[in-house]
This record gives sequence, structure tokens and C-alpha cells, in this order.
Amino acid sequence: MKLICLGDSITRGQVSVDYVAMLRDRLPGADVINAGVNHEPSSKLLERLDDVVARDPDVVTVLIGTNDANATLSERRAQALRKRWKLPESPSPAAYAANLAAVAKRLQDETMARVALLSPPVIGEDLDSLPVRRTAEFAGIVRRVAADQGVAYLPLHERMTADLRGTTPGTRYRPESRQAQTAAIQHFLLGRSLDAISRGRGLRLTTDTVHLNSRGAAMVADLIEGFLTRSTVAR
Repeated sequence: MKLICLGDSITRGQVSVDYVAMLRDRLPGADVINAGVNHEPSSKLLERLDDVVARDPDVVTVLIGTNDANATLSERRAQALRKRWKLPESPSPAAYAANLAAVAKRLQDETMARVALLSPPVIGEDLDSLPVRRTAEFAGIVRRVAADQGVAYLPLHERMTADLRGTTPGTRYRPESRQAQTAAIQHFLLGRSLDAISRGRGLRLTTDTVHLNSRGAAMVADLIEGFLTRSTVAR
């Protein structure tokens, strides 16, 4: 079985605990390919599907939307994303829905792969905050697109919010903070584990309110592994 995991930095697994590596450990004999690209919005993921199609995968999972959602929370972040990727316009919920639908359609039209779309993870761990509500909005988009396109929907956002219910984060999401950069410095230069950084910040699922610790990454791996089991049995 060839499984391609498409996504952004949360899939790439450099500043986020690597759920793709978890899947490799759980699926001996499978060819599990990490197709994550740091900082990527949904529009750029759509543009690089040629390589995915050429690999002739059996299964493709798509976890994208954090950068799209993040850009809607801060004009400065939107401008930075546009500059980095030379985007003609800032990400929006409507554009995200269109991009994701196009991704799902092309994967179905041009491959024989089983396709699953994951709802995006939370941004921040405060359930009453705008960032979590915004990611819930994007999760709703993924759910609708999956239903419209006839592909599987994996409820990562819902699983994370259920796990966070009744908790209080020690660190809150701030759009202009450098929490991700300082986490990267601690991890790569000082040798601290991502889980140690997460604990030091009083976070349950993330290292920096965006990228995942081991608990959060395991949720992604669990959902994908469960999808593989169900879809294999169904066949």
C-alpha cells in the first residue's frame, strides 16, 4: 500500500511532532510518503498535485487549512503569506472551500486512491477564543466538501476540541507572537524535545498553540489508521 500524506508544516513534522513517522511505525510494509510543505496554503497545495498523481497512490490524506485560517486572523499574517507565495489575493473561507474541492476532485478523477480530508487542528487551546471558532468554521468547510465530493471526512478538529473541554491553556494564541520561532530555536539549537516545550508552556495538544505535540500528532495518526482499517474492510 502506498499512502501519501498531503499537508503543510503540521504534516512535514519538523516543528510539529511527526504523525507521518508514527504511521510508518504502525504500518510495517506500507510505503508512507510525507508530502508536507512548510507554510503552505491550500492554493499552493492544489498546484502541486501533478507529483501526487504521478506516484499512483493507493491512499491520499489531506490535512491543510491552518495557514489559510491563520491568515484570516491577522492582516499582517495575510500579507506575509501573500508575499511568501506570491498569492494574488489573501486566503478566505470561500477560496479555501474552492481549493479543497478542486484537490479532492482531481485526486478522484486522476487516481484510484481512497481519499480522506481531515478537518484542521485548533489554533490555540482556548475553546472560547476567535482562533478556535475560526478553525471550527474551516472544519465545517472540510466536512461539506468531503460530503459533496464523496470522500472520507476525518474529524481532527472535533477530536481536539473534545479533548480540550474543561481545560485552561497556560499559553494563549497571539497572532503576532513568535512562539513558533522560539520553539524551533529551543528544539533545534538547544535540543529540547517538542513535548518538553509544550509542557513548559502549559499546553495540552500543541507546542506553540499551532504545531502539534505527541498527543496532538497521535490524534492525527489514530484517525488515519482508523480510516485505513475501515476502508480496507469495506473493500
